[in-house]
Amino acid sequence: MTKKTVAALVIAALTSATSFAQTNQTVAEDFKPSTLNQPGQEYPQVNSQGYARFRIKAPKADSVRVSLGLGGRGGTILTKGDDGFWTGTTAGPMDEGFHYYNVTIDGGKFNDPGALNYYGSIRWESGIEIPAHDQDFYALKAVPHGNVQQILFPSKSTNTSRRAFVYTPPGYEKDKSKKYPVLYLQHGWGEDETAWSNQGHANLIMDNLIAEGKTKPFIIVMTYGMTNEVKFGKIREFKIDPFQTVLVDELIPYVDVNFRTLTNRDNRAMAGLSMGGMETKMITLNKPETFGYYGLLSGGVYAPEDLKDKAKPKLVFISCGSKERPDGVQKAATDLKAAGYNAVSYVSDKTAHEFLTWRRSLHELAPLLFN
Repeated sequence: MTKKTVAALVIAALTSATSFAQTNQTVAEDFKPSTLNQPGQEYPQVNSQGYARFRIKAPKADSVRVSLGLGGRGGTILTKGDDGFWTGTTAGPMDEGFHYYNVTIDGGKFNDPGALNYYGSIRWESGIEIPAHDQDFYALKAVPHGNVQQILFPSKSTNTSRRAFVYTPPGYEKDKSKKYPVLYLQHGWGEDETAWSNQGHANLIMDNLIAEGKTKPFIIVMTYGMTNEVKFGKIREFKIDPFQTVLVDELIPYVDVNFRTLTNRDNRAMAGLSMGGMETKMITLNKPETFGYYGLLSGGVYAPEDLKDKAKPKLVFISCGSKERPDGVQKAATDLKAAGYNAVSYVSDKTAHEFLTWRRSLHELAPLLFN
């Protein structure tokens, strides 16, 4: 992947989450609190059409603006009422799914006190959920649930203890003799190891797939993908070697010792979204003997020449949103198939560089792993 491509991915990650389709339709007044609100908070709200409405108390402010609603054109401008509350509704419906956002009050950037916070864009930001028509696949249901636990593993290369989150599937604690394959799943730029559980609902996606008998149970390991902190605009300075050492030489051995894993290449996968896809591509090409399954989720593509003369992957999965560059993803899979590789492409309908794309992508990828 070229440095130009990497930079484009990062820019897309920061800009497309606020995209929406402007419309002249009448706004339905059936607004309800977002499911991601702080306990007891009525705002922000969403309606059945996908509009978002915000209400911020700032009686002494001169201007209040929410970053969502107009893409790169300034967000949603709120209007002050006599009660000191600023209120405003997006000019059009948002893409379905999860979005980060922040509030600008008199030039200062803040989080919405009514919303829960999620780590993205290298800071904790407010989150809002626009209900998706297909949200059932990541819904919390009355099915057996796996466990997501935090681990701290020693890293001699960075002289620190580093953190990861590990999903173990339902039944892991009961049958102590059973061993499992492992997916190493990476977040995007500006996010951290909490993203796939908190924003992505990876554990719920897996619980539901396993309950439906659609995927083989496996472990998911999610760790922080940065070793040299890269500031905004400096993504070209990121080097994969330090993180590759952390992942391959330190984290994987720790997981294999402390969890019941199947430790061969054919039972180990790596995938990632956006920058995590870039990391996945680099590491799988550098260490083809370590991983047997590859997944790039809005994270670039593989070409047949990338994989030539290397240990052949059992699966190459490439995905993106329909508002990204689907033609390139589909062509890459076609070229790989023609070259004799097991390649699958997936395009998420009506989404961009955002978490609904990646939730759907994981839902499509998981049943294909370790077969």
